[in-house]
Order: sequence, then structure tokens, then C-alpha cells
Amino acid sequence: MNNCISISVNDVTKTLSSTKALNNVTVSFEDSLIHSIIGPNGAGKTTLIRILAGLLKTDNGSINYTLGKKKLSTVKDYLGYFPQEPSLYPDLSCQEHLEFFKELYKINNRDFQERCQQLYKATNMAQFKERKAGSLSGGMYKKLGLMCVLLNRPKLLLLDEPTIGVDPLSRRELWDLIYTFAKNNMTIIMSTSYMDEAEQANKIHILNEGSLLASDNPLGIMEKYHINKIEDLF
Repeated sequence: MNNCISISVNDVTKTLSSTKALNNVTVSFEDSLIHSIIGPNGAGKTTLIRILAGLLKTDNGSINYTLGKKKLSTVKDYLGYFPQEPSLYPDLSCQEHLEFFKELYKINNRDFQERCQQLYKATNMAQFKERKAGSLSGGMYKKLGLMCVLLNRPKLLLLDEPTIGVDPLSRRELWDLIYTFAKNNMTIIMSTSYMDEAEQANKIHILNEGSLLASDNPLGIMEKYHINKIEDLF
């Protein structure tokens, strides 16, 4: 049995402030893959991510989650969600954040120590354990947030513009962290404005004005639209 989450989105519609953010979207997110959701501002990317995370309810349609062959009534116990907006406590240190999430996830001490060591090594953040989140650079702040999300080893990882606003080096380090910890037993769905990131995904899903235009692997998307790279779409 596969240990990752797959998702089936069926005719989902969502209206926000009189704007139809999603318009009868039907899309499948296969397990064990990295999925990119791309599109211009206002396309509905964040709305879809938040619906998948259970933070928003659909107006119409349904979403089905499957773990292996088992249908899930809720996905929260398997979910890791990395929001676009700042979500850490500025007065807590890096280590205090991890300890807070340890209690939240109910992780035993042995696993917690092992995972902390792995995460600090992967992020080169060990020397900043006692630094408060409010004093971190943009890239370090993002890395700490991702460390907190990955601490519980989620089966489904939802990332809303995870690298927006950080420098190129930090972007690369964040991706190294994602690949290091997410390549095993994890389904990843991310929204992104960076087309080079989108091309690293196994599948790309294109939204525009709340409608799904296409879902395919990067090569299939490029062949469909007769382009040489994904950024040529825009």
C-alpha cells in the first residue's frame, strides 16, 4: 500500500467577495509527486491551496482524499501547510518554535531530537537556534517555517508561494530542504510564481481567472502550448 495522499477535486466552485475565485475546477493530484499550481495574480492558486488544506469550504463540488486505498474523511492528521503570509512568533527562538510544534504534533523525545538534528544540518541553521524569529532574515525565516512543517513528516505537504520574496540562494536552499525531506512518502502541492520552480515539478496545473486550463507534466505543457520553457506561457 502506498503511504502518500492522493486528492481528487471535482467541480469545485468558490466565490470570495463577489469574485468567483474558482470556477468548476476538476483536477487530480496523484500521490508521491510534486505538483505545481501556476497562473497570474488572481488566478485562484491560494484559494485552491487553502481549500485543499481545509481552511476554506467550497461553495459547490467535492474533494476526496485517499491514503493508499483508504478514503479519508479528514486530512488534517497527515497535513503539513506552509502559508504565504508570516505565521511564526517573532519573540520565540528557532528552538522554541520546534519545541512548540513538538508538543503540537505530540512527537516523542527520541524522534524529536533526531529530526531536529537532521533539519538543522540540512538548513545550516544550528548556529541560530537561540535567535528569535523576528530577527531572522527573510530566507532564514522561511527555512524555520518549513522546518516546523516538516518536523511531523506529513504525508501531504501544501506550499503556498514558499519562496516568494527571498534571495536566489535562499530559494535554492529551501528547495534542497524540500527535496531532502519530502521525496520519501510525501505528496507535495505548491503554488508558485517562479516558472523555473514549476518546471521542477512532476505535474503542472495552470489556473486562470479561477478556471483550470491544463494539467500535465512540464514537457506535455510545453508541447501543448508550443513553447520552449514554462515562463513563455506568460
